[in-house]
Amino acid sequence: MVAASLIAQVETDLQQVAESGISDVSGDEWLFAGVILFATIVISMIGRRLVERAIRGRGHPTLCHLGGRFGQALILVLGFFYAARSIDIAVGPLLGGLGIVGIALAFALQDFIANFAAGIMLQARRPIRIGDQIVTNELQGEVEDVNFRAVMLRNFDGETVYVPNMMVLTNPITNWTKTPTRRTLLEVGVAYDTDLELARRVLADAVASADGVAAEPAPAALVHEFGESSINFTVFFWHGATIVEAWTARDEAARAIRGALADAGITIAFPQRTLWFGPGNAELSVRGLPPGAEGSPAR
Repeated sequence: MVAASLIAQVETDLQQVAESGISDVSGDEWLFAGVILFATIVISMIGRRLVERAIRGRGHPTLCHLGGRFGQALILVLGFFYAARSIDIAVGPLLGGLGIVGIALAFALQDFIANFAAGIMLQARRPIRIGDQIVTNELQGEVEDVNFRAVMLRNFDGETVYVPNMMVLTNPITNWTKTPTRRTLLEVGVAYDTDLELARRVLADAVASADGVAAEPAPAALVHEFGESSINFTVFFWHGATIVEAWTARDEAARAIRGALADAGITIAFPQRTLWFGPGNAELSVRGLPPGAEGSPAR
């Protein structure tokens, strides 16, 4: 019903345009309208260059291009309607018909329009730039392009991923490139009989000596929890913001921790289980050996 009403209204507006007296236009009036259209095209091209020059260097190159195109389109539309008015075409019904067609197109292309508008906002606010390493919508990668449909990412597996602009704009963005450093946490479990103060110093000093770990803020090691088989420390350290720097620093820190704990005689705990059979005697046959055989019973 809505579509039928829109079509009927467009037909009515076009009929009014056809009956607006265009058949009585003289040759001189047609020539004058043609001159107006030609001048409009020339002025729109000049206006586009002026707009692009005015905003060049202040924003994203694509935004500069969009501003020039928008200015050119605006001049062309104004010139077209002025030329139509000069030959007695009813501009009002024509505008009404174009408006109705625009509404129908807006409904049909709402996803495209939403992504287009989001692309303009991304390029105007510039939370991300080409070359930034970001996380958005659970995707990680380097920004290769920001256009009016999607953000193009090159993920760390070398794959190209296109993320619609609306998804980027309406979800959190973590931009690793905006700051020079970021923090990593590394969990380390030690045996329950470990001297915790000694372990804390060994862990902090080991990480501080690792390549790629920032001196400031200084690394720290804090007891996090009492686990099933170990007392767990969380080691905090800072490093460069890129993914390569993060993984390199984590590798260097882990290897430094392993060596330092071994030198200090501190055991890195592993999962263990204690079996308890309750009061009284109990025998356990190991590897099918009968009770009483050497090494087989466990009580």
